[in-house]
Amino acid sequence: MKRIYYFLFLSLLVTACNRDDYENLSLGLRDYYNLPRFKKLELKSPYEGSHQWILHTDHGDSLLSTSKEFFFIKDQESTYNLEYRLDDGIEKLSHKFTINVHKESPLYQSRVTQVFDYRPAPGQFVNIMPKYVKGDTQRDMNTKVLNCLRRDILISLGAFGGYVVMGFDHSIYNKEGADFYIKGNSFYSDMLDPDDPKGGSSESGIVYVSMDRNKNGLPDDEWYELKGSAFAQTDRTYEITYSYPTEHEPVPDGMMTDTLYCPWKDNRGHEGHVYKNQFHNQSYYPEWIKEDLVFHCSKLPSNAEDKSGSGTYWVQWCFDWGYVDNHPNAQIDKNSFDISNAVDKNGLPVHLPCIDFVKVQTGQNQYCGWLGETSTEFSYFIDLNLGKPNV
Repeated sequence: MKRIYYFLFLSLLVTACNRDDYENLSLGLRDYYNLPRFKKLELKSPYEGSHQWILHTDHGDSLLSTSKEFFFIKDQESTYNLEYRLDDGIEKLSHKFTINVHKESPLYQSRVTQVFDYRPAPGQFVNIMPKYVKGDTQRDMNTKVLNCLRRDILISLGAFGGYVVMGFDHSIYNKEGADFYIKGNSFYSDMLDPDDPKGGSSESGIVYVSMDRNKNGLPDDEWYELKGSAFAQTDRTYEITYSYPTEHEPVPDGMMTDTLYCPWKDNRGHEGHVYKNQFHNQSYYPEWIKEDLVFHCSKLPSNAEDKSGSGTYWVQWCFDWGYVDNHPNAQIDKNSFDISNAVDKNGLPVHLPCIDFVKVQTGQNQYCGWLGETSTEFSYFIDLNLGKPNV
């Protein structure tokens, strides 16, 4: 009888050890979490194997992710019941836990709350939108851009490659459909034939997004391009260098006061100049930057046509969707962006549950006679989870 009790004791002891092992499995996973809306929670398994993150609801179960690392974020207040399952090839183990999502306090803002970097390419509206004052630093210009975007005032990104990097006081949730809206400066021409496609002024900017995976609050994680309708025709490895302007004798041509103002070269063997026109006499090169400007980014195909044939009437044809400053602002769907269109550097789709940073970059290296360089302008950003466009 003593022998039987001894083996029963050993069996219970082994079972207790297995329970301890199960608890160790959930190390880093608590039974309960509490977080506000639009706040991402990183859940990460320390174990190797096959992973499943499952949401249990009264209507059934949903598989949220099969990755070792999983970011949870929700836009609705509720209690969410989740389960993590691990199959390491030997055992199948799980851990159930609850996440309570509550309303944030204070309430999040729907607009931009931080500008990390404003680096325009040379252009006729640079140093004007916003205005540069002698002595302004990069930080000063970032602040001026932020103030413009908070007050619905246009900023210019200059010629091809110029960009701005923006941040927010929350993560922008990737919901079904469009996630944010950007107000540009585009308009349709009323001089086109009824059968013509939409066109007029379309100075398209490409949108890039990033998630703060390393949780340092800085836009130093990987960037993902949001695919637009012209993605298949986009040169995604384009690079351009603008040389800092030097003293030289201006070379005018008609409305252009200097056709040799700012030299540029690209990695496709092309070169040219950003030229100055008679409408804007200030420096076109960002005054707070005293070095050459180099930009690496995707380049959209040219969309400009000289309809007059003599250089007096230019039309920029609109791309169908997916770009900033591409359609008039009243076309809300054309100026709204879906995080689900994100692609990686190889052009492959990427699932992002949310984003923390947005970069807008002028997408065309193109000049339209007396109109000058194609430059993206916009004035307003809104998270569609928290507000509606003001148009």
